[in-house]
Amino acid sequence: MLRSPMFPQVTGKAIRRIVLNQAKRARVGHIGSALSVADILAVLFDGSIDSGANPGGDYALRDRFVLSKGHAALALYAALSLQGKLDAAALDSYCGNGSHLAVHPEKELQGVDFSAGSLGQGLSTGTGAALAMRLKGHAGRVRVLLSDAEINEGSTWEAVMFAAHHKLDNLDVVVDLNGQQALGMTRDVLDLSPMAQRWQAFGWDVREADGHDAQALRAHLNASTGEKGKPRVVLAKTRCGKGVSFMESQIKWHYWPMSDDEYASALAEVEAA
Repeated sequence: MLRSPMFPQVTGKAIRRIVLNQAKRARVGHIGSALSVADILAVLFDGSIDSGANPGGDYALRDRFVLSKGHAALALYAALSLQGKLDAAALDSYCGNGSHLAVHPEKELQGVDFSAGSLGQGLSTGTGAALAMRLKGHAGRVRVLLSDAEINEGSTWEAVMFAAHHKLDNLDVVVDLNGQQALGMTRDVLDLSPMAQRWQAFGWDVREADGHDAQALRAHLNASTGEKGKPRVVLAKTRCGKGVSFMESQIKWHYWPMSDDEYASALAEVEAA
């Protein structure tokens, strides 16, 4: 998909700026989670996902995207706004009464294919969509963004086995491997290392990348590079709160909102990057 010249480039920095502005305006948390996936979403929404927006394209044949890590929805809204799919008024309705821009994504919003929020369910949704697209003969792909904490859940591994069994090579998963979750570090809650070997044992094409390196992520998400007959997973090593030094790898920023001083400091760091 070619990015429209009418809208700014979807970049991690631009997403982070919007995340901070909207989180402060709405006085909500989940900031660290949204900053963690900003670079991943920038790659996905600046060329890796065919949204069917090109003139003359068949919208029904477009790619599908599942933000299984639903509490990072603000970063998704930022990416959609940078694509021109959300105007300023809609973005400013985030967490407002009657708004479709909730803390977790809702399918009623244009650009959101599947509602999310119950962690561990997104990959099951994605595998079903990938199988349906193949049965219909559609050439599109399904992309699912998971948190590493969701891999604690049995439903995720059922979907992993299902996708490999059905050889869903039109399915890509990106795992936001930031090593922490709401109440602690993932290694302390449930240690699933070595992660790559686990996915490989279930028959997946496994890639590992720096989740803040756009070039590396693009290379792995290029549809022409996957192994035929295997779903693909990119284990993207990230840092929660990336881009704001006092938020990085700090558990409290899973939930906490920002004070005025914290907002000013965070925004200054992002702008200076």
